[in-house]
Amino acid sequence: MKKRSITLIIWLMSIALLGVMAMQYYFVRESYKQKSQLFDEAVTASLLTVASKIEKREVYDFVKEQQKIDREKYRKEQAKQKTLAKQLALQKRIEELRIQQYELEQKFKDEEDLLRSRYPLIAYIENSFYETYIKRTRYNDFVTIRILPGEIDRDIQNNVVEVYATKKIPMIPAKDDSTRYLAFLNSYNDINWVVRVLPPRGDLKIAFRIHALEQELALNTAQTLIDSVAVMGGKNKELVTSVAAAEELSKRPFRDRVNFAYLKNEMENELSKRDIYAPFNLEVRDDRSLLVYETWREKEGAKSAARANYSTRLFENDLGRSPGRVTVYFPNKPSIIRDNISYLLLPMIALLALLIGAFAYTLSIIFKQKKISAMKTDFMNNMTHEFKTPVATIMIASESLKDPEISSDERRVNRLANIIYDENVRLGNHIERVLNIARLEKENLKIEKVNVHINEVVSGVLDSMALQLQKANGSLATNMAAVNDLVTGDELHLSNVFFNLVDNAIKYSKDAPDITVKTFNLKNNIVITIADKGMGMTKDQKEKIFDQFYRIPTGNVHNVKGFGLGLSYVNDIVKRLNGKIQVKSEKDKGTIFELSFPLKGANLNGA
Repeated sequence: MKKRSITLIIWLMSIALLGVMAMQYYFVRESYKQKSQLFDEAVTASLLTVASKIEKREVYDFVKEQQKIDREKYRKEQAKQKTLAKQLALQKRIEELRIQQYELEQKFKDEEDLLRSRYPLIAYIENSFYETYIKRTRYNDFVTIRILPGEIDRDIQNNVVEVYATKKIPMIPAKDDSTRYLAFLNSYNDINWVVRVLPPRGDLKIAFRIHALEQELALNTAQTLIDSVAVMGGKNKELVTSVAAAEELSKRPFRDRVNFAYLKNEMENELSKRDIYAPFNLEVRDDRSLLVYETWREKEGAKSAARANYSTRLFENDLGRSPGRVTVYFPNKPSIIRDNISYLLLPMIALLALLIGAFAYTLSIIFKQKKISAMKTDFMNNMTHEFKTPVATIMIASESLKDPEISSDERRVNRLANIIYDENVRLGNHIERVLNIARLEKENLKIEKVNVHINEVVSGVLDSMALQLQKANGSLATNMAAVNDLVTGDELHLSNVFFNLVDNAIKYSKDAPDITVKTFNLKNNIVITIADKGMGMTKDQKEKIFDQFYRIPTGNVHNVKGFGLGLSYVNDIVKRLNGKIQVKSEKDKGTIFELSFPLKGANLNGA
């Protein structure tokens, strides 16, 4: 593969990796924003609910107290005037009915508050309008909806919705007393709405019964205290007939109107219902912004509060200005949001690590293949040179035999015949070496398992190479000290292993080769060492010598020939025979190859 192609692949993979990282960053950022928005909505809804509960609690407590006072008053009067017993019973019945009516109105109010918290805008529609224009879909086009800007509250534009018909048609009477709203999915120009049905605001039967009892008591011109309390709790100003209770409640000191323990407990409960368990700080202020209650869980809470605070008004339905405000602070909101999306980060980080690992592995494979390609090219060059020399020699010798003068000389013919034979043997050895490596790669090299005496095999190899060593003016020292030398192996391949190692010791010696061969026993193994004092190897070269096609560079010295297959073959044969091979070498000081084979009958697992 060309360098330009590799560079292009690296650039493309880098761009793809950066793109994945950018997409993951965008996804995490958007998830953080979404979780933060959901957190804000949950906290705001909790605050509104708690404020409503505080107001309801005050109303209930006040009603209970007033009922107690009224009952005591009636009991006293009953003792004085037995004639009022019937009126007291009627009054009590009226109060019970009004409480039932109040509870129904409170239920309606809760449903209405829930509806308002779910939708940005809602608009009340009469049941007859619904039956005429909304339910009959063919008349939906006559319905016009306008969203008008309303009052601004804390920099938030509160919009107002107008719903009317552009064409008058005969109205269909209402079929039930349910309360219907148009709920809008957003508060912008793109209007999408759905119809939501709530229960009636009150029970007409109860109202008629109260009216009848009031007429019986001649109370048609005056309303009881329960009406005013119900109006305050239900926040329905259309039903207000008396403001006495509201005035009396608003006159109480603000600090006495709020149960702070109840406030804190309800805030925790509402947040837990929405799966928020983070620590928070509460702050309550009156209508003059004076601090009346606070809880700080952290020393640095004031600094963090400016970043995550939520506020709502208390006793919003008091006459005149709202008397107070409650605020909740979350000192560690960013960490809360991060914890909520942490389950996304781990798989994303794992995926990114996997991509980076795959990227690095792919590059390593590319560079490795490029290196192997270069080594194979070098191998082909060496193989061509090694095959060319004996072929050329055989050709020259063959042509010489055609010469009548040479063919008549028997001595010269024998000499040329020996040359042809030696070169054929040399060529066959080259071919056999390449074929052995091919067989090793295909895992079909036949390995015999017979009894082999290592000392005899080593001695035989040294004897056959004595002439080659003598030609190089080398010296050989041997020490066959191994008493037990019987192993299970293949004699031919073991001979080739020792031949390759001794041949390398001769070829890679700068001067006259000085070779030492030893055998000795170590535990249940026989160890063979072949040492030379040749050119040696660097640490980097030593790590690569068992790779196929790798040849140690010899600079300007060209007498070292070969394919780079010998040590790869040696390493593979040693491993196939359950042996081990180690190399010790220093540059310009020599090399020691140490081979170890288990003796026959030795326990391989314990050796």
